[in-house]
Amino acid sequence: MPPTIDHDAIFKELLSTFFVDFIELFVPQVVEYAEIQGFSLEPTETVREVFAPVEKGKKKTVDLVARVSFRDSEACFLIHIESQSSAYSEEDLRWRMFYYFSRLHEKFQLPVYPIALLTFDKPKKERNSRCIVSFPDCKVLEFNFVSIQLNRLNWRDFLKRENPVASALMAKMKIAPEERAQVKAECLRLLATLELNQKKMELISGFIGTYLRLNEQEEEVFEQILDSMELKTKERVMLFYTDWQEKGRQEGRQEDILRILKARFQDTPLTLKERIEKISDLEMLGNLLVQAATTPSLGEFESVVRSMT
Repeated sequence: MPPTIDHDAIFKELLSTFFVDFIELFVPQVVEYAEIQGFSLEPTETVREVFAPVEKGKKKTVDLVARVSFRDSEACFLIHIESQSSAYSEEDLRWRMFYYFSRLHEKFQLPVYPIALLTFDKPKKERNSRCIVSFPDCKVLEFNFVSIQLNRLNWRDFLKRENPVASALMAKMKIAPEERAQVKAECLRLLATLELNQKKMELISGFIGTYLRLNEQEEEVFEQILDSMELKTKERVMLFYTDWQEKGRQEGRQEDILRILKARFQDTPLTLKERIEKISDLEMLGNLLVQAATTPSLGEFESVVRSMT
């Protein structure tokens, strides 16, 4: 079995790395009155503590909370980005956003700009982003937040945006089944035009590879699109593509090893699984594959793995 994908953690890494690009892409109006470039992220443990009464230990990945200054002012405000991969009920999401807002305001005594980034595939119905408490004679509360529901955004609208977040998040937007190969190629084409360091390029290409895994037929279409690209762009895109193929072979061998161990010895210790999943060398994995099929006992196989790592 491939390792479970921690979607919220993947999105948090993307957003914390490309926070300014995210704001410029989806809420550019904020840039007009805020010094976005000088933002600072609130410590993870502080945010975890603030949200603990709301989360009640359910959430593994803590939301992103950034402190930003107003232009021409010493005053600050907070931007809270809730990345939501689970399709909570509409009412639950709305009130959770309000509770987060309340907790942040109580803790920091600062204005809070709340954003919900909805990354789930279904449902596609637009989510309400407003909470209201009212009586016949009085409106007690009206709370609004910015809702960015990726599965309702058309990827073509972001095709010309020279923004790394656009390059990544097109992979999670509204895509027809027959467009998957084209979208993957366009994500990478856009990425290839951006001036990013190696680490950032790998982060985005890995994101695209995670969320746009193609079947054999789609891979053929993808390769045809690559062949039609301008040579310089194609060369850069092929670097990402080769990395994915290498990673795919690595994960495939890891899965084969674990499958053989399960068939021969039933239970495989978690520590052994983790050791195997950390091995990236294909030749070493190939040797372990043979050992998994031939070693007399699980204990002896564990000794072999320890000697290799």
